[in-house]
Amino acid sequence: MAKNGPGLFSDIGKKARDLLTKDYDCDQTFTITTNTDTGVALSSTVAKKGGLSSGHVAAQYQQKNAVLDVKVDTESNVLTTFTLTDIPPSTKTIASFKLPDYKSGKLEAQYCHEHVTFTTAVGLNQSPAFDFSATIGTPSISFGAEASYVTASRNFAKYNAGVSLTKPDSSASVILADKGDSLRVSYLHHLSQLNGGAVAGEISRRFSTNENTLTVGCSYVVDPHTVVKAKLNNHGNLGALLRHELVPKSFLTVSGAVDTKNLEKHPKFGLALSLKP
Repeated sequence: MAKNGPGLFSDIGKKARDLLTKDYDCDQTFTITTNTDTGVALSSTVAKKGGLSSGHVAAQYQQKNAVLDVKVDTESNVLTTFTLTDIPPSTKTIASFKLPDYKSGKLEAQYCHEHVTFTTAVGLNQSPAFDFSATIGTPSISFGAEASYVTASRNFAKYNAGVSLTKPDSSASVILADKGDSLRVSYLHHLSQLNGGAVAGEISRRFSTNENTLTVGCSYVVDPHTVVKAKLNNHGNLGALLRHELVPKSFLTVSGAVDTKNLEKHPKFGLALSLKP
């Protein structure tokens, strides 16, 4: 796959979105991953959300340009994903299906080149939905759009458009989503004062309800193994987390959330432990 192109449409605004949302989880999760001598990566995950517990076991096998992923969860669902990369060059093909839901099959193709990326996906059922997206530009500036057409209803379930501007130390994006009903503007800037951390902000507006949401956040690199993040929006929702690398590729994440406008509510806390012996 080409690495010097404009990126996929899903990459627009991703850096700021990751800083403001990634790893903010108020569940309790434990994951352990091991690798066998045959090249199979096995992982087991147990999660507790509220009073409910769930889990899954996943296996991944990679051979040259092909990757096979199989995941089985506690509800007896089996998700299988097969990925082929650079066959032909600059392409990625992804086939997935979930059992026992035989209508969940999906086939996706991606094409990434120097100045254009294109993706298309189709459901493998009698009345499939067609998803497609495209971006043009360079790694510094790109324009893109995505849409989903449902053959059963013969209308578009979604259509979005966006623009992204990326520099070595900053990135900005504007996305018009929800069939033109919402607008999201985000910005991220890396600061040396934060030891390689960054600050980010996002403004979203939904035109149908006249609702605005402003979210600001930052990350601070305490040391090469520890990162602290925090975020706050205009509705009073405050979140914070600490992510520490215990040993190479093994992480402990502690997170919390509180409603500053309603302190009578109990704060929420999350704990995630990911081990890769």
